[in-house]
Amino acid sequence: MTSTVKYLGELRTEAIHLSSSQKLITDAPVDNQGKGEAFSPTDTVATGLASCILTILGIKSNTLDVDLKDTRAEVVKVMASNPRRITEIKIDISFPQAVDAKTKLILERAALSCPVAQSLHPDLKQNINFHWPD
Repeated sequence: MTSTVKYLGELRTEAIHLSSSQKLITDAPVDNQGKGEAFSPTDTVATGLASCILTILGIKSNTLDVDLKDTRAEVVKVMASNPRRITEIKIDISFPQAVDAKTKLILERAALSCPVAQSLHPDLKQNINFHWPD
C-alpha cells in the first residue's frame, strides 16, 4: 500500500504516505464549494506532473554530471466543466545554468517521458516549456 486518505469533513482530506509518514492536506477549491486553504486534488495532479518532470531531470542530470539544483517549475492548471476536469496543465521550467545543445535535448526528452506524463489521459493537454539561460 502507498498511502491512506481520510476525509476530515468540510471538503478536506488528509493523505498519509505510509513509508515516510508525510502528510498531505487537500481542500476543495473555492470555485467548487471549498475553502481553498490547501492544494485541491486537481492541484496535486498538476503539481505531481511538475514534480515528476523535475525528478526525472534530476535523475538524468546525475548521469550527465550536470547540476540542476534550483531548477524551478511554474504550474498552471486549466479546468473545464461538463464534466468538471483538468483540460490542460501548463508548466514552465526554468533552469539555473546553460548547457550545450546536446545535453539540453537529452534532458528535455527525458523530462517529457516522466511516468506521470505517460499516465495522464491523452486528451489532457500537457504544455511543457523549457527556459534555459543564454
